[in-house]
Order: sequence, then C-alpha cells, then structure tokens
Amino acid sequence: MKKILFLLITGLTVSVSHSQEVSDAVRYAQDNITGTARFRAMSGAFGAVGGDLSSISVNPAGSAIFLNNQTGITFSNQNIKNNSNYFGTQTSDKENSFILNQAGVVFVFNDHNPSNNWKKIVIGANYENTNNFNNSVFSAGTNPTNSIDKYFLSWANGVKLGDIMHMDYRDMTYKQQQAFFGGEGYVINPVTADPNNTQYVSNVPAGGNYYQENGYSTSGYNSKLSFNIATSYKDRLYFGANLNVHITDYRRTSSFYEANDNALQPTETISDLTFNNDLYTYGNGFSFQLGAIAKVTDSFRLGLAYESNTWYELYDELSQSLYTTTDAIGGSTKYYDVNPRVVNVYESYTIQTPGKTTFSAAYVFGKSGLISVDYSIKDYSNSKFKPTSDPRFRGLNNDISDQLTTAGELRVGAEYKIKQLSLRGGYRFEASPYKNGTTIGDLNSYSGGLGYNFGGTRVDLAYSYLERKSNQGFFTQGLTDGANITSKLNNVSLTLLFEL
Repeated sequence: MKKILFLLITGLTVSVSHSQEVSDAVRYAQDNITGTARFRAMSGAFGAVGGDLSSISVNPAGSAIFLNNQTGITFSNQNIKNNSNYFGTQTSDKENSFILNQAGVVFVFNDHNPSNNWKKIVIGANYENTNNFNNSVFSAGTNPTNSIDKYFLSWANGVKLGDIMHMDYRDMTYKQQQAFFGGEGYVINPVTADPNNTQYVSNVPAGGNYYQENGYSTSGYNSKLSFNIATSYKDRLYFGANLNVHITDYRRTSSFYEANDNALQPTETISDLTFNNDLYTYGNGFSFQLGAIAKVTDSFRLGLAYESNTWYELYDELSQSLYTTTDAIGGSTKYYDVNPRVVNVYESYTIQTPGKTTFSAAYVFGKSGLISVDYSIKDYSNSKFKPTSDPRFRGLNNDISDQLTTAGELRVGAEYKIKQLSLRGGYRFEASPYKNGTTIGDLNSYSGGLGYNFGGTRVDLAYSYLERKSNQGFFTQGLTDGANITSKLNNVSLTLLFEL
C-alpha cells in the first residue's frame, strides 16, 4: 500500500488507494429526471410514448415514433434547500444553479415502398445532464457523547508509531495519513513512545457535550451522451438501441468543526479543531440500452426497455488539513497547523453500477392527449468496485451487498392538448436504495408544465418539485453520527425545439 510514484509537480503524489464508500457507488448509480421540459413536466413517464428527445434515455425505441427530423436544447434552473436537524438544532442551507440540461437531434429516414414492412430508420444523438451535483449542506449541534477523536482512533489503532513519525507523508497509506493527522494535531496520543506501539488514546477531554459543525458543498455533474438507432415494423412494432458514453466530474469540499468547554487537564487537551477534506473525482464510463414499443391498438401502447450496467473508470484526488487548539491547567493556549499541502492522486479504479429494467404502458386519446405509466427496477446491491478480487474492495463490496437493496421507481404522466397549447403533469416515486430506508429515504416528486406549438418550432416550460430525506454520518467510521436532512429541490426547465 505504498505510494508508487512521485510526480515532479510539487505537492502531488500517486497513491494506490484511499477509503471509497458505499455512498460513492450510490452516487453514480442514481439518475434524476432531467431532459426536455415536456419530459420533466410528465415526470419522465415516456417509456411507451416516445416521440421526445429525452424519451430515448428511457426507451431507445422511442425515437422511431418521430415523424420528422428534430433538434432541441434545454436549459434548467435548479434550487435546492437542505434543512438539517442535528441533536435538536435546526439549520438550513441552499444552492442555486443554472445549467445546459439537454441537447439532441434525430433524423428520420422513411421508406415509402408499400411492399416493405420496415417503414423507417431513425438515428439520433442526445446529451443529458443526468445528475447535477451542485449542492450545499450545513449541520450544527451539540453531540452529547461522541467526539471526532473516535474517527482518528479508529484509523490509528493498529498503525505503528514509527511509521507516522519517521515516514514521509507522501509515502504513507491512507490509514497511516489519518493516524498522522490525529497524532500531529494532538487529537490522539500513543500509549507508549515505543516506535512499535500500535495503540492510541484520546486527547479530547471527557464529559461529552461537544459542539460540532459539519458543512460541505458539492459541484459538478454526471452526464450521458446517447447514440441512438431505431426502426419500426408496420408502424406497430418499434425497436431501438443506444450506446451511451458517461462522463462524471464531482467535487466535494467539507469542513468539520468541534469545540468543547470541558474541564482542563494538567496536560494539553483539545479545546477545538477544524478538519478539512477536499475530494475531486472524475472519469468516464459506458453502457448500452435496448428497447421495444408495441402499438397494441391505435390508442394503447406497451413498452419494455433494458439499460445495462454502467462501467466507470474513475480517478480520485484528495487533500486534507487539520487545525487544532489545545489548553492545559496553568498553561498557555497552543495552536497546531497540520497541513501537508499535498494532493494525493490515486490510481484509477472501476465502479460497476446496476442495470435497470423499465416496463411501460400508455393510452393515447387521438390528438387530444395521453396518459402514461412507467415502472423501473434497479438492484443497487449489484453495484461493485472492481476488480472484485482486490483486497481493497472485498470488504466494501460486502458492505454494498449488506446495505443496499432493490428499488422500484414509479412515474406517471399526462398531457392534454387544446389546439396548439399542451398542458402537462406528472408524479414520481422512487424507493430508497438502502435496506434501512433512512440513509437515503424514499423520493416523492410532482411536476407540471405547458407547451406551445408554433408549427416548425415548439416552446416547452416545466416545473418540478422533489423532496427526499436522508441521514448519512459525517464520517464512515469512528464518528458516524449524522444529521437528519430534508432536501427540497425546485427546478424550472425551458426547451426550444425545431423541425429540420
């Protein structure tokens, strides 16, 4: 687990591994309802409807419903507010962002030969921002029992004192680095000064009632570029396939603060500290989709689509710093700055996210409107860090299997047309991907919108509201207490569509 290479750029190292988490797998496995304003207004229930650029992302056969060439672009404004409750203390934080949400094009090639049952071939490409990571959460409160010392102790116990005293920080494993921070910041002390010592004790005064703040902000995106081909048979059966390229760019900056006014000791003890972590993850992946739509009658349609696992190759960069203040009876206040000013650049690793199957049905009321229902199933416990035989990931993959479960997603949408004007609405429910149902809770979302057809040009507007609760520990080990978060997301999308 040593660093294997030192880069010539000052402050950068290449490392074998750091501590990936179950939440990392969930982050890249989850998709939000994005895409065109029409798609969002109807909560993404397009698996048997088709005829929309974003319907391709649900069922690739949907492009075969198009009658004419079409291109479109969508912009969205997202506002998310997070209300936090940490041991009874209420706080809130919010983030607003404006993004290019979708852009796509389809080309329809009709075969007018009456003897040919294959009536058309459609090719297309569509880009969607499947997950906007721009977010900000702040939690604060008084923890009656647990201190950040438990985090550093959980990493340090088992690490030789000589390794963190005499080894260059850039040559340490992630576990050794966390022990180094705890020791250099006087959060923990070795039981003995023997270089072979592997046991440590807390330097935080006992007594509980530790005031803690945890704030983090995230930015970036997870996007999907789909290359689509579809065809129709007798205008009754529609088949399609996608090849998808996924791109991710995720940044997370977090800062944990703790203070206490417990009784001073004859020796130095911690009175307050700030622990900062900056993570940058980037990479790409690929997947494929297959789909079919059957026009059972002129009004009733059924759809079936399968999206494969997505295989991501990801890279992580991490920097950390710790600032502590100590006091002692009759002594002076001391300040410790533990900042190696090093960015750990880790070897690439692979995440395999689970596949998804979608069943759909729609009823079309001639030219007056439609109602549509989609139901998708995704088994999050099939997420894996690879290679699975690697000792780094064996325990983590077991945690994924133990903590995650199969989750269903229901989407319902409706549209009613009054001449050139279209009125739309939708509802979406997604079950928690966690077995406990609380780490990330169930999702409920409502949407609505309207559109106006000018002939060769169409303008669509959508509004959607989403609410979800969660409770994730500030740290994955040691101090695992977390705040109860209620997230409320408001989104407004505008789409411009043009027939070519």
